[in-house]
Amino acid sequence: MPKLDKRVDAYITKSNDFAKPILIHIRALVHKACPDVEETIKWGFPNFEYKGPMCSMASFKQHCAFTFWKAALLDEKSKLEIGEGRSAMGNIGKITSVKDLPSDKIMTTMIKQAMKLNDEGVKIKKTTNKVSDEEAIAPDYFLKALSKNKKAEKYFNAFPNGQRKEYIMWITEAKTEETLNKRMATAIEWLSEGKRRNWKYEKAK
Repeated sequence: MPKLDKRVDAYITKSNDFAKPILIHIRALVHKACPDVEETIKWGFPNFEYKGPMCSMASFKQHCAFTFWKAALLDEKSKLEIGEGRSAMGNIGKITSVKDLPSDKIMTTMIKQAMKLNDEGVKIKKTTNKVSDEEAIAPDYFLKALSKNKKAEKYFNAFPNGQRKEYIMWITEAKTEETLNKRMATAIEWLSEGKRRNWKYEKAK
C-alpha cells in the first residue's frame, strides 16, 4: 500500500478543479515508480522523498508545476523533456492538463533516474556566483512565499534583474532543505525591509 499523507489529500482537494486530475496523476506515477517514496508538505506544497528530496508538485491559480530536485543531473534525453532541467521549480513548465506532461513511460524513467541519483548519494554541484544578464527566473515556491508578504513581493519585483537574481541564486544553491528554509525566511525578511541580497557589504553613503 502507498504511504499517503493526509495533508497531500487535503492539498489536492483544495486545488482548483483543473489541477486535481493533474496532481492525482503525478502522485500515482511517483508511487508506482517508487513504492518506498514518502510524502510530506514543505514550503506549502507536496514533496516526495526517497533517501532525501526527490521531486515535488504544486498547484497555482491557472497551472500546476512538477519538479525534480536534481533535474540538472538527469540524462540528456530527460533534460530535453523537462526543458534542460532548470533547478527552479516547474521543470516541465506550466501544466494546465495531464496532456502537458511527458508520457507515463518517460515520467517513470525520470523518476527512476531521480531514485538512482539519491541511491548513489549524488550531490548537486554548486554553480558559479557570477550574475549574468539573463532574465532572473524565480522558483515558484519562492514566488508563492513572497506572495504572502506584500512588502517583500513589492520590493523584489521593483529590484533590477541583477539584484533579483542574487536572491534567486542564493536560495536555489542551498545544499540542504534546512539551509533552503533558512535562506527563504531571511530573504523575505530582508526584502520586506527593501534590502538587497548583499546589503551588509554595501558601503554606507
